Amino acid sequence: MTDAPDALWLQWLLQALQSAQAALLQTLHALGLVPTLHGQPAWPWAWRLAGDTLLFDLGQARRLAITLGLLTLALLLAGLALAWRRQRLPLLALAALLPLLAPWPEWAAVRVAATPASFHASPTGFDARSIAHGQQLYRQLCVDCHGDDGRGHGPLAARQPVWPPNLAGPLLWRRADGDLLWHVLHGMHDARSNQPSMPAFAGRLSADDAWALIDAMKALAAGQMLRQTGQWLQPVRLPAFSLRCPAAPGRTTSTDLRGQRLRVMVPGDTAPPPDPRVVTVALAPAGAGAAWPLAAGTDCQATDLAAWTALALIAGHTADAAALAGTQFIVDRAGWLRARSAPGAADWQEDDLVCRAASTSFPSTSTSSAAGPVPAAGTPGNDGLGSLIARMDAEPVRYVKGGVVH
Repeated sequence: MTDAPDALWLQWLLQALQSAQAALLQTLHALGLVPTLHGQPAWPWAWRLAGDTLLFDLGQARRLAITLGLLTLALLLAGLALAWRRQRLPLLALAALLPLLAPWPEWAAVRVAATPASFHASPTGFDARSIAHGQQLYRQLCVDCHGDDGRGHGPLAARQPVWPPNLAGPLLWRRADGDLLWHVLHGMHDARSNQPSMPAFAGRLSADDAWALIDAMKALAAGQMLRQTGQWLQPVRLPAFSLRCPAAPGRTTSTDLRGQRLRVMVPGDTAPPPDPRVVTVALAPAGAGAAWPLAAGTDCQATDLAAWTALALIAGHTADAAALAGTQFIVDRAGWLRARSAPGAADWQEDDLVCRAASTSFPSTSTSSAAGPVPAAGTPGNDGLGSLIARMDAEPVRYVKGGVVH
């Protein structure tokens, strides 16, 4: 977390670190110098550069930025010296001096342990079916140690050499997705005793299964975070699911609606009136299937029953998915779940904004926005939903994971 004036340059720095390593990996793979693992290039070293520490140590981040700038200048001077014979020696001398003058950061501030899968990206797109499948796997393989709520208090937790970590905290958001995949498939060891602290599931799970399990754990963690704090302290995207939109037949998945504000409505006793400021998507009730008629006031209907299961997890209803009925969600233009309204609520309130940029984002470099000033709920000419929309537009989520803005 940084203050606003630092955010933009730090964002560029962290993105440069990630992009340079990803480009190096792709180049090595194209040359046949690194193998393929689970369909993606394998990282060949035991460490990598990451911005996690730099987010909290601006001094080291500035030293790294200045050092990279001086090294870039040194390379340019060396290139110029090759083309300019008359000034070659002075230019080469200056190019050699610049790295010596650079304020090199501490190595520990930019280096973290890596796995062969560190740069792997999840192929699921946080899909609702993947979450539902992963939830079944979690109940089969993980619940005995990590517990139903993911907090590490399962019936077998006390028998482990190291107490299971709390998956309902920020852990899953801080680790690279590829590293999570590696640890699910290959297990973990205690750094002190080198004893296994988590079993390897490579013999029981495919890579696709492992990705689904990770999706489910993220959904579970988001729900428990919401139950405990009343907020999604880490941002969560709307799970991808299939749908039908009679007015726009070309839109067949929820990701096709990215770029618009969504109101996701879970059927209950009452339905909210139509609202032109949002695209209203209704979930199909259990057992309804794709033949369920489009409810009045809705623009699209989810045809994938797994959407209900996935959102129930994200909302914290691990034991009773039916408790989700009547809930509404607001999704911003970038696809982040930002607000949740409880069943039976008459209007949206300030407290319904449960994903706030101040607690989940890489802070904006500006205090203003095209949306203009954020109106207070209840001001004349403005309702609760209007206030939330203005707040979301003025404070977009810029989520940083592993030093990269997502």
